[in-house]
Amino acid sequence: MFRSGTAGPQGRGGNYAWGVLSYLAVSLLFPAFFSCKGDRDRPVKEDIIIENSEIRLILSADGRVQSLFHKPTGQECLHQGQPVAAFVVTLEVPYNNELQLKSMAKTLHFTADSLSWDGQRLEAWFPALHLAATLRVTNAPHYLGFSFEGYSFRFPQFGDQRKYAIDAFTLLQLPVKEREHFGEWLNVMWDDKLAVNLLATTPSTRMDAESGDGYRILKGEMVAETRTKEAGVALVVTGTDRLLERIAAVEEDFGLPRGVESRRSPESAFSYMMLSDVTPDNVDEYLRYARLGGFRAIQLYYYAFAKTMGHYGWNARYPQGMADLLTVADRIREAGMVPGLHFHYSKAQKEDPYVSPLPDHRLNLVRQFTLSESVGSADDRLFVEEIPLGCTLDEGRRILKIGTELVEYAGFTDTPPYAFTGCRRGLLGSRAAAHEKGLRMGLLDIDNWPIFVRFDQRTGIQQEVAARLAEIFNAAGFRFAYYDGAEDVHAPQWYHVSNAQLQVHEKLNPAPLFAEGAFKSHFSWHILSRGNAFDTFAPEFIRDALRANQIPAAVEMAKSFTPVNFGWIKDELPGENSTGLQPDMVEYVCSRATAWNCPVSLKGDLERLRNHPRVLDNLEVFRRWEEFRLSGRITEQQRKALQNTGQEHLLLLDGKEGYQLLPYSRIDSAAAGSPALRAFLYERNGKTGVVYWHPSGEGQLEIALEPGSLRLFEGEFREIQVEGAGKQVVLPLGGRRYLECTAPAEQVRRAFRECKVL
Repeated sequence: MFRSGTAGPQGRGGNYAWGVLSYLAVSLLFPAFFSCKGDRDRPVKEDIIIENSEIRLILSADGRVQSLFHKPTGQECLHQGQPVAAFVVTLEVPYNNELQLKSMAKTLHFTADSLSWDGQRLEAWFPALHLAATLRVTNAPHYLGFSFEGYSFRFPQFGDQRKYAIDAFTLLQLPVKEREHFGEWLNVMWDDKLAVNLLATTPSTRMDAESGDGYRILKGEMVAETRTKEAGVALVVTGTDRLLERIAAVEEDFGLPRGVESRRSPESAFSYMMLSDVTPDNVDEYLRYARLGGFRAIQLYYYAFAKTMGHYGWNARYPQGMADLLTVADRIREAGMVPGLHFHYSKAQKEDPYVSPLPDHRLNLVRQFTLSESVGSADDRLFVEEIPLGCTLDEGRRILKIGTELVEYAGFTDTPPYAFTGCRRGLLGSRAAAHEKGLRMGLLDIDNWPIFVRFDQRTGIQQEVAARLAEIFNAAGFRFAYYDGAEDVHAPQWYHVSNAQLQVHEKLNPAPLFAEGAFKSHFSWHILSRGNAFDTFAPEFIRDALRANQIPAAVEMAKSFTPVNFGWIKDELPGENSTGLQPDMVEYVCSRATAWNCPVSLKGDLERLRNHPRVLDNLEVFRRWEEFRLSGRITEQQRKALQNTGQEHLLLLDGKEGYQLLPYSRIDSAAAGSPALRAFLYERNGKTGVVYWHPSGEGQLEIALEPGSLRLFEGEFREIQVEGAGKQVVLPLGGRRYLECTAPAEQVRRAFRECKVL
């Protein structure tokens, strides 16, 4: 077995054969030399040990992973139940000539059977393939890096051998013991003491983790389809409290986006209001509402200023173009808030010049076909060689691209002669034309909204759009970004999701303080410092939606040391079919976000903000929770209490004791089930309290409580007078108010159920 500095296997051609013959000859002539005693005395190949101040990685000379040892704590990090090959070559078909003759047409995996190590480079030998793979090892103080350098073929002198393609090469895989948490996004296994992280150092490295009995095989793989640059992984084994520090060193050494720095920035914790129709004329009014909600960041949806997504031409609301956008961004900065930009980047709207009237040749095609007959400009049937079975029949997505013409089909035949039928020619302003037999055409890659056409990520169109977006982002001085539509890339998604984001990110200057995105892959961890927001849900379902979506996402994302966005929340107006967004709903969203230290976001709309009867109460709830969450005053005990999704909580700010976090519960059938009253019961300072309000208007409440036993407050516990006599009291009913009294909780609950709305 090899130790650092020993030589590895050399050429495997005639020298190898000669070595075998020599071995046999010597063994026949000198049998005593190969006795049992001789075997014990003969030098054997030693394990390969690669180590730094924290990590000792031991690989056996036959290519197996032996040990991963954390030196400061003396912990073995690997599952020892079964040997796992450190390095694997994958062939989708057996390209090697002799291998083809004795194999099936299926994916094959080959493990290295010997390793050599010279202190800087590690060579893995695959005898069945006559192939050696070389890795350059970076032995940094607190991580080990493994970067692919190249293949070398060493064919024997016999047989018909020639170089062939390698589909994938496993750069490193390790059977890591299960711990309390596994962060799938970051590919990290950890508990409160120790973390084991195998992460990609290039976007073209495919990361995965296969689950076993008591372990996961953390794996980094180089794939031929995406290897445009060097591929590599970094191995970090450290105390959990130092993990982000170690990852920051990897990011700096390998020139990666600074995901750790972004997560540590104070701004990364800010909630925001998202605006899709803000202009220089209305920005100040929007900012007034944002201040009331305690928002410290404002996000502009590109709809606000752009005519279409793709070319981002200025719309009619921004007649001065960049000058108008600068005015809006400057107003946000002057208000002490951080401006951000929300954009799509991996696709174009159907109305954009990339699609209409002259479709760009770099739009993605999901299926390709060949015309089997020439076609005229008015023909409504296109005959093709290939069977169209499986092509979409969704409305708005049935679009073929033939040269620069777009054609919408109604259906297709799935028996010969194959054809697209009911064709409408010259779609989206393109020009109908005649096309010759043999011409290649394709099914346009349209998203399922369906309003966007996806880009071909193998072309230069993504770089072109990235440059255009960066010009807007940089000139206006935006400081955070939302990568929307991140799922709208073609296969392989694990690569194109993050690589498309990276092409935009690298052009943003300065780099965003923080970023979110609609979809993520492993490498995106360095680009997206917060998880995505979810699309809006109707007020009546907001709690159920939160429990089904944001809360599980927050639990999972925390395992990768990342918060999620608990928005987007839409301030829906009360109406015939909806109660509209109410303060208790905002309270629930913000309290659960605080439980996992996550931001929230509100979709701002001036008409809704102006006309919602409870807008001030809703914004006040946002403000209280945002200040409380960012204050650093929340205790772990309070955070654990908030993680109980079945118990709701009220945050009070009484002007004396500061913030008070109290469990509270709804009084069902208040005022005999009247839609004019929402009431919630809590206990504070030995008294029974009720926070109540009218969801959509004003009125009065007649209730059976003695005036002398209660006090009524509004805002930050400003006391107001109560009218009443005997055992009846009349309370004002409108915005949120707080009633506190000495009566027992059940008596107060009964009184609110039996009260009357006047």
